Amino acid sequence: MPSQISAGIVIFRRTKEGIKFLFLYHGRGYWNFPKGKIESRERSLETAFREVSEETGLRRRDLKILSGFKVYDRYFFVQGKDKISKLVIFFLAETNRSHIRVSHEHEGYAWFNFREIMKVLKHKNTQLILKKAYEYLKKTEGNNEKPKEEAQVKEAFPVEKMENPTA
Repeated sequence: MPSQISAGIVIFRRTKEGIKFLFLYHGRGYWNFPKGKIESRERSLETAFREVSEETGLRRRDLKILSGFKVYDRYFFVQGKDKISKLVIFFLAETNRSHIRVSHEHEGYAWFNFREIMKVLKHKNTQLILKKAYEYLKKTEGNNEKPKEEAQVKEAFPVEKMENPTA
């Protein structure tokens, strides 16, 4: 079975109204995080930064990765006659920027609070990823843990080949 590996970032910002999460609109009621396929010899965090830049205009310097958060999403989809196994690695990052430059791949974007977006999301996997990010932020906020800069994050998980995507 063919497989694909992608990486993305759950992006949030702090506002007077609380934490807001960035979602990109793909049309037909479908909202998701910025993400994309890992290219040859690229590490997952590099891919995530590249895709965020391409899809939102946010640069590395605009994002502060929270080093203690990384989640995986596994699912299957059909492409032509093939059933594809997909693994997506998500990181969590804070930004101070509110304006986003959306790529041609998307119809728009919005900043949602947790409750608002949970009512809108269609895919359970996306809801679960967001819930994990939200719970992580709530947990670390109480400990006064500050986000660490991307340069401080050691990525020890290059993804070369996915042997068994359903394991």
